[in-house]
Amino acid sequence: MDDAAMDAELAARVARLGDGLHRLTLAAGGRAIVKRRRGAPAGFFAAEAHGLGLLRATRTLRVPRVHGVESDAIVLEDLGAGRADHAAWERAGRALARLHSHTAPAFGLDRDGWCGSSPQANTRADDGHRFFAECRLLPQARRAYDAGRLGKADMAAVERLALALPSRIPVQPASLVHGDLWTANLHACEDGHLALIDAAAVHYGWAEADLAMLTLFGEPPAVLFAAYEDEAGIDSSWRTRAPLYNLYHLLNHLNLFGSAYLGGVLTVLRRA
Repeated sequence: MDDAAMDAELAARVARLGDGLHRLTLAAGGRAIVKRRRGAPAGFFAAEAHGLGLLRATRTLRVPRVHGVESDAIVLEDLGAGRADHAAWERAGRALARLHSHTAPAFGLDRDGWCGSSPQANTRADDGHRFFAECRLLPQARRAYDAGRLGKADMAAVERLALALPSRIPVQPASLVHGDLWTANLHACEDGHLALIDAAAVHYGWAEADLAMLTLFGEPPAVLFAAYEDEAGIDSSWRTRAPLYNLYHLLNHLNLFGSAYLGGVLTVLRRA
């Protein structure tokens, strides 16, 4: 199970590892990836394990199996590293559309998660605009403002944008989304298939937000988006809204990594 504790032998091996990413061979055979962070916030790795389980249950895109999880570490199937061809990107686009077809009555999740190292509130809401404003944009903006990374006028601009979301973003269902889907989290496995990794931000949200983040730090091949749009029966108008969705991630990066991301935040606000 995706939230299973490690057995004693595996836990002892993991306990000898330092913080960071490690590879090991399991006692029963097979390769594994260990992610270790001593002093990790409560629920940090459990959120990733739970997210992977939700994604796996859809039987769409591949996800790594969880061999065990503890408060300070998670042990995952090692998918290896390869190169995805044109057909693999097309399959992934269609699979992502099918993943997003899994919906829920409300936005959010039954537990909070993490976007990178930032806590991510998943308080359930019937209204997607309110959810995105209150659980995504405003908490990150207030964090940046309180830390002196965002000025008063720019904080006010985020607040105005949050109020204007219903006129800027169309009504959408609450779809199961990865939540942190930049290109590196769509991983090319050793066999060339594409898999979703780093799933601590999984929740029910706007499918377009997942698509938008795939354009934030580089883009996968165009065939992925063409296949997605064909499978989902949509056009590419979501791209015009991508900067609004990506403002959340730019604010998060501003909070995590500093002023190098301020320009991106301000560009979105000036054009919003």
